[in-house]
Amino acid sequence: MANLSPSLNSVMSRLHAKQLRLLITIEECGSLLGAADKIGLTQPGASKALRELEQTLQVELFARTNRGLIPTEAGLCALRFARLIQADINKLRHELDAIASGAGGRLAIGTIMGAVPVLTDAVTQLLRQQPRMSVEIVEDTSETLLGLIDRGRLDAAICRSSVSRNPDVYESLFVKAESLAVIANVRHSAMGADAVDLRELQDSRWVVYRAHMPMRRLLEREFHEAELNFPSHLIETTSALATLTLLSRNTDLVALVSEDLANYFCHNGLVGTLALTLKSRSEPYELVFRKGTPKSPALALLVESLVPDGQPASPTGISS
Repeated sequence: MANLSPSLNSVMSRLHAKQLRLLITIEECGSLLGAADKIGLTQPGASKALRELEQTLQVELFARTNRGLIPTEAGLCALRFARLIQADINKLRHELDAIASGAGGRLAIGTIMGAVPVLTDAVTQLLRQQPRMSVEIVEDTSETLLGLIDRGRLDAAICRSSVSRNPDVYESLFVKAESLAVIANVRHSAMGADAVDLRELQDSRWVVYRAHMPMRRLLEREFHEAELNFPSHLIETTSALATLTLLSRNTDLVALVSEDLANYFCHNGLVGTLALTLKSRSEPYELVFRKGTPKSPALALLVESLVPDGQPASPTGISS
């Protein structure tokens, strides 16, 4: 394969959608025969299409091994962009359908657990402006949401780009600072106390994010700075509903959540906020997009609702 990259005109004139579909399917199946069967090509036809794609891009996309076809480094790069192109074409279909039917378009947005109330308020406002719009909301960790943005599955997400190894590939807008609270069942032994020390909660069972997530690291640091052992027998979840349900049914559980989420949870009377003062501060919420991607009218309206000043996010980590 040549070392020089092909020109844009050369790629655009020779690249076909079926080749990109084949590229993705080979990676999913691990074999040319399996991919050919899945997308309705003969094996010689699939082999020719892959060879033409490699010639167009002037790189080897798969290594031929006794375990099947394994993507090369160049292949992994091509796969990432193939999925983005496929996702954008799918969005094109949805938007054209929306235009044809008079609907208000479609928006796929992600959120971390703590920002659920912030996002749902913004979506509620958006739907008042565009009542025929379709919205998909995905709740997960920042790491997972960034991966979905990378693959074109989400238009944007309220999360933290700092968890990525390459945060500079995203565009981030400041949404709001996050305050934290510790919540528990209203019958928890520490509920109603004027002040709660972290030591009193060391033997409680904690509902937490999984390891290495920003809020989990913050809680671990709180215990470390208090010279306390971090609790064992944790319950790990990224679900707001699971957290609320667990706390409402177990009087010995406690959870660290955003203040926005704590306030929402407390309205149902099943959980309350403990009077524990945390020394650490959480990173602010960001609205994160793929850098350089045009914003649809629907996304532009959501940005206006969440980030009225269009203020860039500061690249800061957790601080104390």
